[in-house]
Amino acid sequence: MKSKINKEVVKKYKQLSKDEREYLCYLIKCKPNDSIRELSRIMNRSASTISRELRRNRNPIDSRYLYGIATIIKDKRRLEINKSRFTKILPQSRVERYIELKLKTDWSPEQISGRMKVDIESNIKIGFNSAERVSHKTIYRYIEERKPEWRQYLRFNRKDRRRRKYRTKMREREREKAKKRWIDTRPDIVEQRTRLGDWEGDTIIGGEKTKHILTNVDRASGYLCAEKLERATAEETNRMFVVMYQKIPKDKQKTLTLDNGNTFAKHESLEEKIGISIYFALPYHSWERGTNENTNGLLRQYYPKKSMFGNITKKDLDKKVKLINNRPRKRLGYLTPYEVFHGVAL
Repeated sequence: MKSKINKEVVKKYKQLSKDEREYLCYLIKCKPNDSIRELSRIMNRSASTISRELRRNRNPIDSRYLYGIATIIKDKRRLEINKSRFTKILPQSRVERYIELKLKTDWSPEQISGRMKVDIESNIKIGFNSAERVSHKTIYRYIEERKPEWRQYLRFNRKDRRRRKYRTKMREREREKAKKRWIDTRPDIVEQRTRLGDWEGDTIIGGEKTKHILTNVDRASGYLCAEKLERATAEETNRMFVVMYQKIPKDKQKTLTLDNGNTFAKHESLEEKIGISIYFALPYHSWERGTNENTNGLLRQYYPKKSMFGNITKKDLDKKVKLINNRPRKRLGYLTPYEVFHGVAL
């Protein structure tokens, strides 16, 4: 009898992404006593991947794992590996001499690469074989990393133009990130859910993608406020937040925690208008706003995914919100969010 062999699917090892590396640093800071297995379980990555990351990218001075240091170490290692990339363009080789000659006669890297292909296929004068042909991208990389003095022969400085654009976007992202208050700096009392006025906000996207429903939920009571957004822009979101907070008593406006969507891009302006501190959950950490996510799920009972929001009226939305706010909750001892939020005596 033939024995059955169970074939395991071998997954290719994949290094941690930038966000995962930052999240790992955050977990180690918040949970210093957690084992590697526990960290891997939280991050949904294998224990060997986490172990390898910590072993290879720790700070060599004090053995701590820091996001910035880990990124620098990873980039340096990647640079060393990439030093051996240019196997076709060797120093003083005929390929290098040919590229230099054509650059000096105002050929672009794309023209050089294309002409090499034609000459190889025609088997004429230069005598290159197909294995020696290089792409224009390889030539550009070779100039950027090995022959910066050749940049003067390019019709435009490709490296400077591309890198400047990339670095500008990076700087913009870093500036925006620095402006935000992150959830780990939020007062401890917010985590305890013992006071009214700590809110979590988000938007629900309609099937047409252009219309959203803005939701705002009190963490302690689960009390929901919602407004329809006719345009999913940061300006419209701020305007509707102001409308929403005008109906909320001032003594129940403490903090607001949002996600990182584009509709909350103008959070500084919003903070000035409504006068409370705004915090942000870490990217891709929707569970950090669990109250809001769960309440959005209740609202989805009436507006399922892919349903169009265009025909929703304010009256209809207010009716659905009222039904949710007057539904008893187990965690509230079967009181309703409305009763808890407004202090209604039974």
